Amino acid sequence: MAFRRRNKSYPFFSQEFLIQNHADIVFSFVIFILIGLMFEATAKTAILFIQPQYNVTTLSPEGEVTFYHYGWKDCATILFYFFIAIILHAVVQEYLLDKVNRRLHLSKSKNTKFNESGQLCVFHLVSSVWTVIIALTFSGVPSVCLYFWFRFQVKFFYLTQLAYWLHALPELYFQKVRKEEISRQLQYICLYLLHISAAYLLNLSRVGLVLLFLQYVSELGFHIARLFYFTDENHQKMFDLWAASFVFTRMVTLTLMFLAVGFGLARAENQGLDWEMGNFNTVLIRMTVLLLVCLTQSWLLWKFIRFQLRRWREFRHEQAVRKKAAPKQPLRTLKRDSLGHHENGVLKAENGASPRTKKLKST
Repeated sequence: MAFRRRNKSYPFFSQEFLIQNHADIVFSFVIFILIGLMFEATAKTAILFIQPQYNVTTLSPEGEVTFYHYGWKDCATILFYFFIAIILHAVVQEYLLDKVNRRLHLSKSKNTKFNESGQLCVFHLVSSVWTVIIALTFSGVPSVCLYFWFRFQVKFFYLTQLAYWLHALPELYFQKVRKEEISRQLQYICLYLLHISAAYLLNLSRVGLVLLFLQYVSELGFHIARLFYFTDENHQKMFDLWAASFVFTRMVTLTLMFLAVGFGLARAENQGLDWEMGNFNTVLIRMTVLLLVCLTQSWLLWKFIRFQLRRWREFRHEQAVRKKAAPKQPLRTLKRDSLGHHENGVLKAENGASPRTKKLKST
């Protein structure tokens, strides 16, 4: 199974060989794990990589319901879907983005940003739809803040989210991202990993789902606007729509966190720290979560304001340069009378001579 067109062969275990064939290598690991399901001796080990673990079945009015909690075995599941994310990344790159790039003939810097936005557009769209589907399954539960157990859809969603953002780290190497872009991409990758891990480990899964939905919809608008901008630089109005949604998302995120964590959990019956039950509803942890979210949102707004101010200064500078480079206004037409015309304050005849001199000659 080949994901990349090979114009040149490289020696085994070389850097270029690993970059060119990383998806095929990872695909072989996935096949190896799937083959393990076919044998009884290895099936129990292979299932750790594919299916979420730590399930508990309880009775409810609707019948038997299976819930999940987390543990160290989740690392094996995250590793498997980490491999799946690398394969899907290569599929989207090869069969969608590379074909568009050949038609657009973008520069190297724009090509890197186009690939980044294309990949994130697909991920944000799928994740946004997925969160809506999960939210529709929630019904009849009084609290939206704290849950000690996960449903299958919720746990699987968080595991795949962690796997995707972890896979984005080696993709910086596989995609040969420029050094100038690495620090920027590392910032938002680490922020996603930090916040998703906190929501998963502290049992703030439902609040995390709502906030992830808002964030992904906002980022989806930004990357769609950037894709349209690369196809035609006149498409800049979508950035204005994204700017409004960005500020709205920051305000809603802060409001929801204060309502859910600051007020909702403070009034909850289950107060205290209980590692076995997964209860982390203490004042210190609540304040730490609120501080983390507030600092992140403030930092994002600060970067956004700086970007908008720099963009406004560049626009004003371009306008000033255009005014200086504009052609001068044409000279006004000279006022004429019956004798001739005015030139430098002196009345001139049609042949350029003074009418007084012409009069003296005639006498």
